[in-house]
Amino acid sequence: MERELWEQLYAIARRLDNVWTSGFYRASEVVAVFLWAVVHDRPTSWACQPDNWPPQLSVPFPSQSTMSRRLRSRGVRELLGRLEQALGGDPRRWWLQRIDSKPLPIGSYSKDPDARVGRAANRFAKGYKLHVVWGEGPLPSVWRVEPMNTGDATAARPLLEELPGEGYVTGDRQYDSNPLHRVASPRHQIIAQQQRPGQALGHRRHEPSRVHCLEMLRRPFGQAVLAFRDPIERCFGNLTSFAGGLGPLPSWVRRQHRVHLWVQAKLLLNALRVLKRQKLVIATA
Repeated sequence: MERELWEQLYAIARRLDNVWTSGFYRASEVVAVFLWAVVHDRPTSWACQPDNWPPQLSVPFPSQSTMSRRLRSRGVRELLGRLEQALGGDPRRWWLQRIDSKPLPIGSYSKDPDARVGRAANRFAKGYKLHVVWGEGPLPSVWRVEPMNTGDATAARPLLEELPGEGYVTGDRQYDSNPLHRVASPRHQIIAQQQRPGQALGHRRHEPSRVHCLEMLRRPFGQAVLAFRDPIERCFGNLTSFAGGLGPLPSWVRRQHRVHLWVQAKLLLNALRVLKRQKLVIATA
């Protein structure tokens, strides 16, 4: 299964790799080696060794230093972005979307200078968080990785600024925030439970979209929209519950840029797996 996912992702990457590069290796070849490591939950250096590949797969083997440099290059980042666009669909089609976050903890004694201690579900942990806005596609509409101590409402602001289209975005009470409503409107209406249910709003000024949200939640339509958030847990479950899925961050995935690349590869693998399960054909020629 893992090899099938890799082969199809590599085929799509080669089709999308239409930008000239001055490097010795094409961007699709660098991505292929990295995906081979990720799909087997191994370090990139492991995938640079020919002994760890089946003999019938003919791919180049860049050095570890070349991989480290090229994975941060503009060409590789753009190719990974085009892969997301090819697999994820058009977020403007979905007028109902969900917003949430998933903790990515690491060891408490890790020396990673980018990781921070923050709330992870019902406890505190050191690491990062994956923040997503997810519609009906196999990939999040927009996403980002932040240190664990970044609040959900704070991380959601750039997500909502980048989110295309219009419609409703549902979330839990962490997203009941006046600054967040200000960023989301007028294109998107946030539907989230009040942080302190039953309490009056007081005399300070509130964003009109937040007042409108609380009014909507008093009606059946608003409750129906809020209930749309529930499948976000299934999306995260699909992302983590298969061989090669997004599990706990391994010891070699440290620093925020490496965590971002690792999560991006896992999202792509999961998206392709979902599309194959739905028997949707992806053109590779």
